[in-house]
Amino acid sequence: MTTRYQQVADHISDQIRSGLLKAGEKTPSVRQCANEMGLSISTVIRGYELLQDQMLIEPRPQSGFYVRPQYQPCIPPEISQPLEHPSEVNLDSLAVTLLQLSQDKNLIQLGTAPPNTDVSSVKQLNRIMTKIIREDTSEAGCIAEYDPPPGNKNLRRQIARRMINAGVKVHPDEIIITTGCQEAMTLCIRAVTKPGDTVLVESPSYFGTLKAIESLGLKALEIPTDAKDGISLSALELAIREWKVTACILTPNFSNPLGYCMSDANKQTLRQILKQKNIAIIEDDIYSELTYGTQRPKAIKAFDEEGDASNVLLCSSLSKSLSPGLRIGWAIPGRWLKQVTHLKVSSSMAGATLPALTAARYLEMGIFDRHLRQMRRFYKEQRDYFLHLATLHLPKEIRLTHPEGGYVIWLELGKKINSMALYDQALKENVCIAPGPLFSVSGQYSNFIRINYGKATKEQLEQAMIILGRLITSY
Repeated sequence: MTTRYQQVADHISDQIRSGLLKAGEKTPSVRQCANEMGLSISTVIRGYELLQDQMLIEPRPQSGFYVRPQYQPCIPPEISQPLEHPSEVNLDSLAVTLLQLSQDKNLIQLGTAPPNTDVSSVKQLNRIMTKIIREDTSEAGCIAEYDPPPGNKNLRRQIARRMINAGVKVHPDEIIITTGCQEAMTLCIRAVTKPGDTVLVESPSYFGTLKAIESLGLKALEIPTDAKDGISLSALELAIREWKVTACILTPNFSNPLGYCMSDANKQTLRQILKQKNIAIIEDDIYSELTYGTQRPKAIKAFDEEGDASNVLLCSSLSKSLSPGLRIGWAIPGRWLKQVTHLKVSSSMAGATLPALTAARYLEMGIFDRHLRQMRRFYKEQRDYFLHLATLHLPKEIRLTHPEGGYVIWLELGKKINSMALYDQALKENVCIAPGPLFSVSGQYSNFIRINYGKATKEQLEQAMIILGRLITSY
């Protein structure tokens, strides 16, 4: 005999499976369901608990229950197999084109990687900035002045406080404010290399990093990288035995595009391996705050030993976790502090004063942590919904990553699919994606694409996935 709470579960699950209740939609409230079915509230609650056990619905604090997206377990791409020798970087103009297309409001934007800024906690930046402009104080009076390196003191103090969560103890005077993470990365690369040097990179690797390497006249040696565990330490050791390497550039926490997060043990081992060879590590820490867990992962720099001359230069910004328009980044270059400071002066002389004051005030007010909690939940929901759509609309043989932070995903398509051609076809139907060759020095990953699932609405994601599924199936 079916229990009454089982009847509740069957009633709701039938609506989900028939499509009356879709992924992401709110279920009837407990009270509404009790009234409709003539049952007690405690019986309905028990039925909803059963639906949670069946992974059909999920609770959201102070909001109710929602239909959980359903998706097949992800089969990730196999570990990459890039070229085994250093190569000159020669990316085409597509990276610039993608950035320009990101301003086109007619496109469903899945190609570039800006965050979702359509939330109230980001809009508070405008109010803070306006208040600073209106204030008749010495601080507000600084808006018209240069903000020379190392940058706004209060902002550096707030960043130093936040770095404790990453396991990094740093004095504010050891931090340099930059115009976004890209400038921080470029300055740090310049500080430890000279034209013609070889640097190690993940494969696939963020095209912004590759463009920086290209502009500085360096050679890149791509290292096999796993979608779950990250850069291969055995391949890295082999590479530095065979080649003279100056630096290693990587994103250990929720890398772009793979989304992997290295274990603490691997971070520590990587640091020790490169320390022994006096090879600098330039750590891109930009996505770490966007973990789907409760605690942001440690940085590689957290494993510096007491009194040890660190070989880690950490770079980050607020561009992915808060607002790219602020253009607030920072570098913690360790023993290269003087060199990076001088390079900052020669590169851009000073930073923008008003954004720095705004960011410092925002961090000081404690709004950022509430914002992060909201965005972590949002991006996780978006990831689950994207995987749900992939299950519905993409061919079953496609492999894809399962990121536990950030908001980008890496898809391996069938061997016969050319992602550059797919990019052109999708663009004609107002969908912008990032083709795989952008993420390789040697033009690999011709049947891969990267997608940003965090910026588009659910309706836009569904429309885009229907289009992409049709185009991919047509090959």
